[in-house]
Amino acid sequence: MEILFLCVVIFLFLLAVFDLSVGVSNDAVNFLNSAIGSRAASFKRVLIVASIGVFIGAAMSNGMMDIARHGIFRPEHFSFYDLICIFMAVMVTDIILLDIFNSLGMPTSTTVSMVFELLGATFVVALIKMAGGIDLGFNDLLNTEKALSVILGIFLSVAIAFFFGTVVQFLSRMIFSFNYRSNLKWKIGIFGGICATAIVYFLLIKGAKDLTFMTPEVKGWIKAHTGLIILCCFGFFTILMQLLHICKVNVLKIIVLMGTFSLAMAFAGNDLVNFIGVPLSGLASYQDYIANGGGDAHGFLMDSLNGPANTPIYFLIGAGVIMVVSLATSKKAKNVTKTEIGLGSQQGGDEMFGSSRISRRLVRWTLSFLNWVRGITPPRVRRWFNRRFNVDETIMDQGASFDLIRGSVNLVLAGALIAFGTSLKLPLSTTFVTFMVAMGTSLADRAWGRESAVFRITGVISVIGGWFLTAGAAFIGAGIIVAAMHYGGHWVMFLLAALTIFLIIRSNRRFSKKNDAENGGDALFQAIITTQDKTQTWPLLLMYITEQQQGFLAYAEEKYRDITAAFIGDNAGVLNKAESSLAKQKTVLKNARRKETLCLRHLTREMAIEKSTWFYLSNNLCMNILYNLRRINEVCKEHVENNFMPLPPRYATECELLRTRISTLFNDTLELMKSGDIAAISVLRRHCDEIKDIVSDTYHRAHDQLRDGDTSAMAVLYVYVNMLQETQEMVSSIRKYLRAFAKLRDSEFRSRPALSSASLE
Repeated sequence: MEILFLCVVIFLFLLAVFDLSVGVSNDAVNFLNSAIGSRAASFKRVLIVASIGVFIGAAMSNGMMDIARHGIFRPEHFSFYDLICIFMAVMVTDIILLDIFNSLGMPTSTTVSMVFELLGATFVVALIKMAGGIDLGFNDLLNTEKALSVILGIFLSVAIAFFFGTVVQFLSRMIFSFNYRSNLKWKIGIFGGICATAIVYFLLIKGAKDLTFMTPEVKGWIKAHTGLIILCCFGFFTILMQLLHICKVNVLKIIVLMGTFSLAMAFAGNDLVNFIGVPLSGLASYQDYIANGGGDAHGFLMDSLNGPANTPIYFLIGAGVIMVVSLATSKKAKNVTKTEIGLGSQQGGDEMFGSSRISRRLVRWTLSFLNWVRGITPPRVRRWFNRRFNVDETIMDQGASFDLIRGSVNLVLAGALIAFGTSLKLPLSTTFVTFMVAMGTSLADRAWGRESAVFRITGVISVIGGWFLTAGAAFIGAGIIVAAMHYGGHWVMFLLAALTIFLIIRSNRRFSKKNDAENGGDALFQAIITTQDKTQTWPLLLMYITEQQQGFLAYAEEKYRDITAAFIGDNAGVLNKAESSLAKQKTVLKNARRKETLCLRHLTREMAIEKSTWFYLSNNLCMNILYNLRRINEVCKEHVENNFMPLPPRYATECELLRTRISTLFNDTLELMKSGDIAAISVLRRHCDEIKDIVSDTYHRAHDQLRDGDTSAMAVLYVYVNMLQETQEMVSSIRKYLRAFAKLRDSEFRSRPALSSASLE
């Protein structure tokens, strides 16, 4: 049995390595967001600064390991086998949950998952022990007081981070305004001194007691002279920042990089326990069992875990190396970064989320409240605030999502809050704090305008909902897994290990395919909204519109073939899948139209007036085609699911010939769009008229048969007639679309040759 438990411990460490890679995609990326979003430095420089912070923070994380050892359960009442099952359940559940959320691009919380996995697994094992006749209650088995303080600390950090983010950014913007370069002067020295002093205080003074190489004498001296250290730091950094500003050095970029360092350090000091705390506790348990257990895994109690964790430094540094390498190479990290930066962007961008009823209500209530505040505020005060918060004066580097003032506040404030929680031995969620600070600062900066507020509030609610979903899924998932292992023994452990490996491989392959499919369109969209050359905006936008609509028409042709074949073949499964796919495609079309509308704003006024009519017409016609397909599928699905009579053979043959004509029309349209030969559009439009006539004749024959024919075939003929009607409307939409496409392309071909996607590379 010792070999089995050794294998389990080794597997825990293998999962920890992957957990570090997955977790850094989700959590460690938080300390890069503000530096990337404000373009304070190149990605390589930001990564170097963050890496240094991670290494130093890793050395400070030893004190937090106690959360995994005895923060949730009371180890003196659990056997070695109980804890091995708990640790295995936590790691397996953690890997699955984090990988799923990262693949969806949703920033979840490793702290929430670890705490609730430990809580769920311990709760179930406690139930099993109590059912087995042990004379102990939940208070004896669970460290309820500590667990409650940890959970409250996690969820209260949401409100605290959002509140302080809003207030501090409001004050900072009131002092500096959006045109901050004209308001720096002597203020920048004080601002830099406060930021640097906050970093020193929270990360060195508050965290010093957890450094593995600190002696008690040095700790005592720091504690006794804290006030003097703070005062000296403030004076030194204020003078230093002011001198740098006089020497024409961009002090705000230095503050952002210092903040990146501090947040990376706070992250490693607080969240490293989420990744390696459980495997290290498993190793400590195994070593104690081998030394003192006497081979009795079910009877040997683990009261040794009540002692302090003395984690070897090479474990901490090794974990830091894995995190840095994963951070630099992870595609999923960039996906999660895109979510947070997009929700806090000062400019209009790709709104990743739709609208919801609660977000629409919140925006309406907020607007009403702001109108009331405006009404009672003196005009002079209103004018002063409007000058300080004039978004039109925003100073941002090329491609940035927000300015350096907000980037500084995001990083310094989040790092300070996390480090303060770490000093209290509370594993605050780095994701919670950094995300909510960023949302609070974006709100104070008026980044949530009337046209984007609904979508961004929906995004925040979705992300927070994902965190709570993580808590519930972690609690239930870990409980189920630990129960299966407790009763199933080592065979279930092996089975779960194999299942975990399979899910990891499948999830990564799926994410790679999805990422490859999305990269091209996203790159083109970003090129459009960031280009400063107005003459290049329309050619790029035309290329983007064409690629998006080509993709939709190819999808429509495929779905029309699938739906008609499923109706002829009486296949309900294909029709069910088509219904779900068509519903998702509606969201895709709406998002594409929103992004293209944002791009239209970057055109010159004359070009926007000329092209907007045909742009909106082409989008509406694509939506009409989608509605035609949905109405065809809806009626066919209902008919087939009710097991009514299938389409008679002579109508089936007729329908297949018609389907071939429609597919050819779609393919000819796609070929024309690819070649850009607008001279051939008139020929293709005449072909549409011919197909419409054929569909009309087929419709009238079927309608006559429906009126005069066999009553037993009335139900299927009704579905067939509906299909023909919708097909005729769809062909009509394609004909109108070709005209709109010609109008969009006309001026492009008069002024310049067609562009291709390759020209972006």
